[in-house]
Amino acid sequence: MEGLIMTAQLLLSLSILIVVHEWGHFFAARVFKIKVEKFYLFFDFLFPMANVMNFSLFKKKKGDTEYGIGWFPLGGYVKIAGMVDESMDKEQMKLPPQPWEFRSKPAWQRLIVMLGGIIVNVIAGIIIFIGMTYFMGDRFVLNDYVNAHGGVQALELGQQLGIQTGDKIIRANGKPVEFFEDIIKTDVLLSQNSTYTVLRGSEEIEIPIPANFIESFSKKDAIGKFLQPRRTIVIEEVAKDSLAGKVGLLKGDRIIELDGTPITYFDELREGLKNRKSDSIAFKVQRGEQVLSFKEYFKGHTNIGFALASVIVPAEGEKVINYSLGQSILLGPGRAFDIIAVQLKAYKKLFTGQLSFTKSMSGPVGMARMYGGVWDWERFWRMTGIISLVLALGNLLPIPGLDGGYVLFLLFEMVSGKAPSEKFFENAIKIGMAILLLLMVFVFYNDIARIFTGN
Repeated sequence: MEGLIMTAQLLLSLSILIVVHEWGHFFAARVFKIKVEKFYLFFDFLFPMANVMNFSLFKKKKGDTEYGIGWFPLGGYVKIAGMVDESMDKEQMKLPPQPWEFRSKPAWQRLIVMLGGIIVNVIAGIIIFIGMTYFMGDRFVLNDYVNAHGGVQALELGQQLGIQTGDKIIRANGKPVEFFEDIIKTDVLLSQNSTYTVLRGSEEIEIPIPANFIESFSKKDAIGKFLQPRRTIVIEEVAKDSLAGKVGLLKGDRIIELDGTPITYFDELREGLKNRKSDSIAFKVQRGEQVLSFKEYFKGHTNIGFALASVIVPAEGEKVINYSLGQSILLGPGRAFDIIAVQLKAYKKLFTGQLSFTKSMSGPVGMARMYGGVWDWERFWRMTGIISLVLALGNLLPIPGLDGGYVLFLLFEMVSGKAPSEKFFENAIKIGMAILLLLMVFVFYNDIARIFTGN
């Protein structure tokens, strides 16, 4: 069921963004009175082979344009008259140019048409972040609260970095950490010579963040394996037929001692239960003003049998901010452009070899996993906004077949005054399509390999 929910979220998100992107091209083309022959969500052929398995799930002709839904769910397209594109319609290009065709228009108009999808994706991302800011506001965990209540619990990735449970993170890249969420901001992880400053006891320690550390967060559930606030041992629910149920533990009980050792945090309890040699367990519980003592047979058990509250940090440890529409309109664009800035930093590290291409690239499977197995509208729209901006930037890459490839050729034409020949353009598109096909195969392989390796 989780897999179906992940897939459904990804398909809905991509469908929205594909329609938005292609509408950007469509709208710009119609503004300049260019005929648009097709507007398709998904491909009605086996991309990138335009003449293989040509059929659609739905289509309807309205005016000059055929609107449809293709069967191959890895993109979409608009077929603009007089333009060499994914459809590779060479017959039309053999005829004399017509006034309503793309090739008949000035280079600056063609440039706007090609940038239309990218521009609208950016606008969509901005609108999504404005909406999220207005309707959902912000909820942050106060780092001072975390530091005042035992510091962090260092999980697998945190331990690899050199952080220890009980450390108090006070600075990231030399700047004071106000909110716990700031610790894993991508601009911190992608900055040059990044460091955390932690307070361990009374000593300040600088912990360097490796340039490729952000790759660790591409693994499954990586965020939950890094750092989290330490949790006190307050019982929320008791499991039936467990030791906790047998001795009568209740909701609200607080475990304060294990085998004669005072404890405060859940990580201390879990550590104390590991590799126990004694057949019995002794622990104390605070219940209101009472302190209750228990000693029970424990051989063969690994836990007492209770659950903690799902809320890690209580309300007093959080800061909730609600914004007016005006404030949201001011904040939303900045948050959207922060995503673009982070992506540009990632590209720089990728192309300079500081990040592994294999570990950094995700395909549809990897993207679906980012949505999670539970339908969460806040996470859905956040992911949709992020992907909209990432798609805009990715489409700008100067690869023939992507919008950026067309933009590159059009800029060359505008500067030199001479357009590349149609033959050159066709060959460039073929090469670009081959690159995109290889990239598609690679990301699918990468996704599958991650599943089998458990990452």
